[in-house]
Amino acid sequence: MEQTLYRRLGGQPGIKALVDDIIEAHMNNPTLGPRFLPYRETPEDLEAAKAHLCDFLGAGSGGPEEYTGRDMVSAHRGMNISVAEYMAALDDIMVTLTEHEIDDQTCKDVLMISFTLKSEIVGK
Repeated sequence: MEQTLYRRLGGQPGIKALVDDIIEAHMNNPTLGPRFLPYRETPEDLEAAKAHLCDFLGAGSGGPEEYTGRDMVSAHRGMNISVAEYMAALDDIMVTLTEHEIDDQTCKDVLMISFTLKSEIVGK
């Protein structure tokens, strides 16, 4: 029996670890840092953003989490995210998955899902 994407990502603890490291990678990324570094000044906002992302990834990958945040268009409206920023975010995600020793097929699945969200994020 094939495992869900949720299980392949390590369930709730695996997704939380991934989110922590992805956000840290975004903060250290020269392209994304200006958007993410201000979170360091408001730790409560950082934790809230991480919790939303954990719920989003958990629910979207077949886990029991319930995502109650905004849809992608609403969440990114007015941010005018460029293609370069979007690709930098995907690069950070892929590197983090690899660092967490996530298998190739799971990485490809995450990449495919991420690309389906591109039109809801870029240029909004």
